[in-house]
Amino acid sequence: MICFIVNPNSGSKSNRYRAGILEILQKIRQSQVYLTEYPGHAREIIQKLIDENKVSRIIAVGGDGTVNEIGSSILGTKIAMGIIPIGSGNGLARHLGLPINFNLALNRALNGTEISIDTLMWNNKAFFCTAGVGFDAEVAHTFATGNGRGLLNYVRATFQTLRSFQSIHLSLGDDKPKELFSLTIANANQYGNDAYISPFSDVQDAQFEVVKIKKGNYWQLSKLGISLFLKNIHKHPLVEISSNNVFEMKVPIGTAFHLDGESLQTTEEYIKINIHSKNLKIVV
Repeated sequence: MICFIVNPNSGSKSNRYRAGILEILQKIRQSQVYLTEYPGHAREIIQKLIDENKVSRIIAVGGDGTVNEIGSSILGTKIAMGIIPIGSGNGLARHLGLPINFNLALNRALNGTEISIDTLMWNNKAFFCTAGVGFDAEVAHTFATGNGRGLLNYVRATFQTLRSFQSIHLSLGDDKPKELFSLTIANANQYGNDAYISPFSDVQDAQFEVVKIKKGNYWQLSKLGISLFLKNIHKHPLVEISSNNVFEMKVPIGTAFHLDGESLQTTEEYIKINIHSKNLKIVV
């Protein structure tokens, strides 16, 4: 059986649009539609489906947070995940070249080809797209605590954060503490909305990229923002990108970080990033 797990709070579409989506999904034969009601609900739904051996494919209808929760719940299984992206950024879907249009995405999720992609672990938390600390994490926090979703509100959060954020101090491996504007761990090539933080990242190459951005003046940072969308951030003088299969750092407990678009705070000083090669099945 195919199961659709829908996050009714993803993105910034109208209630009428969301109702139309549900009406279409509920007409698909040999399928079941589930709506999440709270964080962690998708995981509970999936565990019950696995226990009852009732599912062959799960289709995530939501944003990167929904994709993360569902993907984390089926790691290492034979269940494939389709994606119908209706979130604010849709980073993994865009990296994979999936349609953003609902009807096209639905057709792809039902009839596409299965591939396996790499999974990254932030200590014990799985992620598939990007994670990091510094400026981008502070933007994610500002965005998460705001009243709206969508690209415009994300741009507002970015400029609001830029007015107050300075830098972050990190201990990277055995090196001395470094002062950076941001540090991003990239499995996919973008945050979402075609903002390419690591243009050459590949979710099937058993490596991830570490993107370090040094402090800069307002003019340099403005050009940095433009380069994200021009897909040439790797050429910016403040940026250093390296490929890794393991990465370690120390950050103060309580530091803001983002993980597949979700705003979180560290509860441990020591952070280790590991990669597990091709252990999540995705429909593309």
